[in-house]
Amino acid sequence: MRLKITVLPGDGIGPEVTREAVRVLRAVAELCDHSFVFDEHPIGGVAMKNSGSPLPRATLDACLAGDAVLLGAVGSPEFDHLLPGERPESGLLTLRKALGGFANLRPAICYDAIVACSPLRPELVKDSDVLIVRELLGGLYFGEPRGFTTEGTHPAAFNTMRYSVEEIERVARVAFEAARTRKGQVTSVDKANVLETSQLWRRTVTEVARDYPDVRLEHAYVDACAMQLLMNPRGFDVILTENLFGDILSDEAAVITGSLGMLASASIGGAVDLYEPVHGSAPDIAGQGIANPLGALASAAMLLRHTARLEQEARDVEDAIRTVLDAGYRTSDLRRGSGHNVTGTSEMGAHVVEALAGIVDQRHAYHAV
Repeated sequence: MRLKITVLPGDGIGPEVTREAVRVLRAVAELCDHSFVFDEHPIGGVAMKNSGSPLPRATLDACLAGDAVLLGAVGSPEFDHLLPGERPESGLLTLRKALGGFANLRPAICYDAIVACSPLRPELVKDSDVLIVRELLGGLYFGEPRGFTTEGTHPAAFNTMRYSVEEIERVARVAFEAARTRKGQVTSVDKANVLETSQLWRRTVTEVARDYPDVRLEHAYVDACAMQLLMNPRGFDVILTENLFGDILSDEAAVITGSLGMLASASIGGAVDLYEPVHGSAPDIAGQGIANPLGALASAAMLLRHTARLEQEARDVEDAIRTVLDAGYRTSDLRRGSGHNVTGTSEMGAHVVEALAGIVDQRHAYHAV
């Protein structure tokens, strides 16, 4: 397998966790005889400082020319005084739209070894495995018109939430296809008792479900889903929802995993797929070498699965993460509980690479016999 990966380290802890993800991908290439080429470019605040743009043309061109994009994080407090369209995060929204990935996959898995890290009771979160499928290119984040105005003497602001049947259908099919490989259940989340867009969402998803008689469909209002996600996360398999609701629910799902640093994501369906950890730039710990890289490493595993179609290698990386956690290694965000060895970002990456090598060697030895 030959693969060209555009790497966008970005801001805050982005460069630290991305470095470890690249390290793991290099190890996969070496251990499994693949060829991965990495092309690094700036995005976000660091790009604004250098070129005045959060998404320089050269960066966008490199992303469109690659097979996949691996992103660290975007955002910095020093730009918070700017309007939303002028901040580093605007570069990420522009990139998502340009790449065309309309389905954002965000798994939330409770690993047995760190079940005590969740603020929820262990018996609630143990064995939880939820996949949130978030529509990524529509809704309030991209709807027009939007802006600021003045009503009389009072400032006001407005946004537009809009969805078409086509936008809903295509992301719904991603969710139903994913459910077929899991437990066969889709929970479609909306606010159909209030919003016309949600009423269209519910009707459209119900219609799509007719093509998947082997998948169970249930509908839930977003507020009820948010509550049940904390009270009974094992009751969910695949959660399908629109852009804003998916953004909020996937961050809430971090309590299932024990830390926001454990969450990975993949944005698929467009010209080039985009992979990034969910945690953001975390400027308060940037440069300290203590950030949790496992969300970035799990994102790299998703890259192997969805873009490279290397399912076995993806499982190997995921198994290596599980092995390292089972061995008691933790970053500082996972210190709840006892019997663990607190380690830094780079050290955690090294442990995963070591475990990965052992897993691959063991599999090769088995097949040799």
